[in-house]
Order: sequence, then C-alpha cells, then structure tokens
Amino acid sequence: MLRSPSMHERNVDERPIAEGGGGVSARPMLAKDREGFIGRHELWSEAQYAAAGQMRRVMDELGIEMVRFSFVDQHGILRGKTLARAAVATALRSGVTAPSSLLLKDTSGQSVFSVFSEETGVGVTGFSGAGDIVLVPDPETFRVLPWTERTAWVLCSLRFPDGSPVPFCTRTILHNELDALAARGFGMTVGAELEFHVFRDAGEELTPAHVGAPGRPGNVVEAHPTTRGAQLLHEEGLDELQPLVDALYRGLTLLDLPLRSIELEFGPSQLEITMEAGDAARIADAIVLCRSAVRRICAANGYHATFMSRPQGAEGASTGWHLHQSLYELATGAHAFVPDAAGTTLSLTASAYLGGLLAHAAAAASFTTPTVNGYKRYQPFSLAPDRIAWGIDNKGAMIRAVGGAGDPATRLENRSGEPAANPYLYIASQIISGLDGMERGLIPPAPTTDPYMTDATPLPASLSEAVDALVVDDVFRAALGDTVVDWYATIKRAEYARYMRHVSDWEQREYFGIF
Repeated sequence: MLRSPSMHERNVDERPIAEGGGGVSARPMLAKDREGFIGRHELWSEAQYAAAGQMRRVMDELGIEMVRFSFVDQHGILRGKTLARAAVATALRSGVTAPSSLLLKDTSGQSVFSVFSEETGVGVTGFSGAGDIVLVPDPETFRVLPWTERTAWVLCSLRFPDGSPVPFCTRTILHNELDALAARGFGMTVGAELEFHVFRDAGEELTPAHVGAPGRPGNVVEAHPTTRGAQLLHEEGLDELQPLVDALYRGLTLLDLPLRSIELEFGPSQLEITMEAGDAARIADAIVLCRSAVRRICAANGYHATFMSRPQGAEGASTGWHLHQSLYELATGAHAFVPDAAGTTLSLTASAYLGGLLAHAAAAASFTTPTVNGYKRYQPFSLAPDRIAWGIDNKGAMIRAVGGAGDPATRLENRSGEPAANPYLYIASQIISGLDGMERGLIPPAPTTDPYMTDATPLPASLSEAVDALVVDDVFRAALGDTVVDWYATIKRAEYARYMRHVSDWEQREYFGIF
C-alpha cells in the first residue's frame, strides 16, 4: 500500500512532499539489513525491501519520531507497540515481539485457553506460558498518521520465533485463500460499504464505573445523537455534520485510503463510507486502517464513532458492511463474472461462485457477523437480509447481483456482514465458499423477487447458531484446518456463553415487576 509519498505523507506544516526530482529515491537497504530474523527466514519480497528503504527515507525527511507496529487480532482489532525512532531499524530487520496470548482472548480481553499451562488446549505448540510471537512489518503498508505529530504506522503479520507462520494470523489466512484462488487462475476484486454510528461525546469523565476487567467490560461513556434519522441521503442533514465530514475526508485521503464517498444513512446518527473497488488484500488492509482512523478522527472532534452494528438507540436501523466481490482471470485480466449472453446477469463462473456463497452462508456468518450484537440486525423489511437468498439488484436479499453482459462492473454484493467484522476473515470466508461452488459447479436457485417472503432458509439467528454451522462445515475445515476452526469456535462460544449469563435490562424490565 506504500505508493508515492505525496499521496499520503505530510510535513509538520502539512505541505506535501513533491513527486519526482531529487531526494525522493528510497534509502538503500544494506546487506546487514537482511541478516536479521526477516532476512534469515526470507519473509520479505524485493518490493518490501524497496518499500522499507523508502520508509526510512520518509522518516528522515519528515522527522518521524515514533512508529506504531500493529497487527489485526481475531476480532479485527488493531494491537501492537509504538517504537521510538532509534528502535525502528532493528524492527525492520527482526520484527517486534508481543505475547502470544493476545490471540487467545475474547472481545473482553479474557483468555479463553489455559495460557500458562504446557497444554493450552489450542491445538498447536508455541502458545504455552504466553510466550512471544513476532510481528513482521509489511513496509508497503507504511503510513504517516495525520492526527498526531511525527508518528507513523505499519501493519504486521505474525510468525513464531522459529520463523514458522502463526496459524491464527488473520491477515495470513486471507493471503493463503487468495493464493488458493490464484492457483485456480483467478484474482479477486472487492469494494466495501461501511456503515457506522457517530454520537456526540457528552464530555463525561472516566469514573470507576467505566473501568472494566477481562470478562466484565466497564460502562460505556455517555453520548448523544447527531442526526434525527429517517432521511436517507438528506443533504442538509449531512451539512449539520460538515466540520466532521471535512475532518474525515481530509484524514482518510491523507492516509491514501481509496475513499469514494461519505454519506448520510437512514438511521439516526448513522453515516456510511464507501471505498473504490480494488485488490482484495489491499482493501482488507485499508478497511482496518479506515475504521481506526474514523474512530480517532471523530474522537479528536468531540464525537464517538462505533462500528457496533446495533447500539442502543439504533433500533430503527442497524449498520452493515456490504461487500462487493468479483473475480478476474490472472492470465488475461478478463472479468470472470461478466456473462457472454445478452439478457443474463452472471457468467457460469459467477453463478457457481454464487451457489457456493449460498451453500455455506450459515458457516460463513460466523465470520461475516462475528458478534452477538450483529444478529440483531437480521430483521425483515430493513434493508438487511434475514434469509439465505439472492436477487437481481434487490437490496433486501442476502446476495445482490449487479451487472450483465458488457458490464465490467458485474459483481455480487454480500449484504449480510456487520461493520465490526474482521476484514481478512470476512473476505476469506467468501473465497472458501465461492471456490467450493466453482469446483462443484453449483447451480443457484432462481433469484428471489420478494426476499422477505421467500421460503429460503433463514440466516443463523445467533452467533451460537453460526458457530455451530461452522464447526460441521467440511469445506471450511478443509480450507482453514481443524486447528483454526476449533480455535475460532472456542473463542466465539466463550463470548456467547458470557452473553447468555448476563441479565439484560430488557429481562429486568420485562419480568422483575410482574413475576
């Protein structure tokens, strides 16, 4: 993702570095730079070594003092360490260590496995005693952060200290599935529509009630609505948030993210960001940074942004993540989903891929909708799907097919995902499902014209149901391996069990007074 410095870097006075001319060549990587952990295990391509040289040059020119080395955990959350300038060169040779137990926790930070036992129960060695894993930076993801001074960021993948891959690195999981797709002659293009809520920060100071613990998150801070809702794409409604819109546009474009639009959504306090379609791996990286940037930019401007699908007060309209996807032939670049025959919407390849998405939708839901809260979005007549069906340009169906003969933008849009989903696992789940459909030549049923009345199979009603579908899906087990499926299922089942033990305010109001 590292491109021309003028596209995403800034000086302290925020004037861009000019392209071309002297001083823009990458600082060369010396032979000693290849002698560390990364070089010994041959973890970088030549393009990454070149990007590392350019990264060092940009740090010199902009006076960068700190770099955040981050990875994406099983929940899609960024974790990592901020290194001082003097430590960056070593990190580019040998990576950065972090506790392996970070990969064994639920969303509250509670360890689900026996991290201090020799037998952790995770199914793979390398996790006992909460020993270290190594964050291997990808210098092509290097960014200068626009909301703070002299600080940059780089995304990492995970390895064990012996150089072997960590099976639970979700970024690597996606890359592995893209490799499997490439072995069959295809590449993948995706586009993302991310909805989120923005509330006005009430200025509440943290108190002991806000302090949480593993398994028991603290109270959330108070926040107020920002828009009235029920007025989709209302121009004046967006005008009321114009200073924030300006800040989001400026921050996301300075990060060189493929921003396409910022829109006012239907629900109160609800916005949407769409991204230009692009390479699946790069868009997944971009989504990770985009969500973090949105939350940080909003916080700096007195707002609280959340990608939680259905926060309290949002009963009328939950937020989703609509994932557009298509394949192309690696040998020719031809769009594999575009049909030859006039009057048809999808090619035979696309139809078989669609058949796979439908066949494995229940199992894939554990990745497209990985939180307890996300299943409360599956409501009829809500622009969110509630059953496993597809339609031609129908936004009530789980899969919306768009395009036709002669249209290079022919694609499938999965509308079942929630915006909190881990992008690597979400996209990987689509590849696994679609490839199975292609290999078996699946034929999807006829498209629905009434997605909320069709007799199609309902989507899972809960995270528990989705995980149950995942663990018995042989295609996902073959693609990801038993160890990964069982690891993920264990974490999500523990998360769901905590939810079931909690007495909600609904239960208290419903039963306390009458029984």
